[in-house]
Amino acid sequence: MGRYTCREAHSLGDLERCLALRDLCFVGPDAVTGSQRDGYDARCQHFMIEDIATQVLVCSFRVLILDTGKGIDRSYSAQFYDLGALSNVADPILELGRFCIHPDRTDPAILRLAWGHIAALAVEKKVSLLMGCSSFSGTDWQLFQAAFSVLYRFHRAPDVYAPRVKGAQVVRFADLEPRLAGADLHAHDRQTVLLGQKQMPTLLRTYLTMGGWVSDHAVIDLDLGTTHVFTAVEVARIPQARLRALMAMSD
Repeated sequence: MGRYTCREAHSLGDLERCLALRDLCFVGPDAVTGSQRDGYDARCQHFMIEDIATQVLVCSFRVLILDTGKGIDRSYSAQFYDLGALSNVADPILELGRFCIHPDRTDPAILRLAWGHIAALAVEKKVSLLMGCSSFSGTDWQLFQAAFSVLYRFHRAPDVYAPRVKGAQVVRFADLEPRLAGADLHAHDRQTVLLGQKQMPTLLRTYLTMGGWVSDHAVIDLDLGTTHVFTAVEVARIPQARLRALMAMSD
């Protein structure tokens, strides 16, 4: 797409480049381990977006395909969230992980190209649900309160799929603002909405624009020094025009 190309990583050298970019993007000053490498790397497909002219790696992500929801406990996300409500999903599930764009690259074409390939893969594998953990940088969750408020009010998972608490350190959105229960959603302060949207990571905002939803709590990941929410979107609910447009980007 324009100056960029997306391909699957095939060699150890490719994988090392992806891991190096992930270290740069994910391992912040709050991290305990200093590395985001784990046992899931060997089980996933890895994709990389490169600048055609310079061969510089500008984006990478990994994908794990589950045949049905019965394998949900094998997902990365299941380490942090009780995803038992997804065990009855009869079709394949795509878990998107370690999605990162080089911090010096702000070209929106990179994100569009990545999602084009993700959408094409989802259609090819007949995936019914895209899911993953969307990470905020840092473990000081109070910096993200406006975002959590917006997520709680407007983007909570439907009850039939709602993740339950499993992580050791969590932030329950309802506990932050108990008065939100039963409140008029349309009366929400516009300034808070705008601030909340600004606080959200790019990946999370993309999920939400496609009709995605999130857990009603965030998990503090001390190993990576991040705070994340479980995020998912049902493929059938993505507007067809949007899905076709995304897939066209992968051609």
